[in-house]
Amino acid sequence: MTPIPLEEMTREELENKFMEMPKLETKEEMIHKRMNDINTLQAHENELYLRGKDEYGKDFQICFDSYNFLEWIDTENIEYIKEQLTKHINTK
Repeated sequence: MTPIPLEEMTREELENKFMEMPKLETKEEMIHKRMNDINTLQAHENELYLRGKDEYGKDFQICFDSYNFLEWIDTENIEYIKEQLTKHINTK
């Protein structure tokens, strides 16, 4: 099939060609949420759920891969979190 030059395409043909084009990846902004009040923890199969209220007081839930969560939140990371929180408390 010989390509038709753009100048010779009808509007409909141009729109169809445009729709066939691969979508360009756009840089998405990272979602930043704050969970202020954790009120539920649930582990089911390979998922870990934390539920609470966000910075606007609305219900908010996040789901983690349980295995990945445990890989990251080990004893060393828990100790680091405690150290950082202690520093924060002591500066108040």
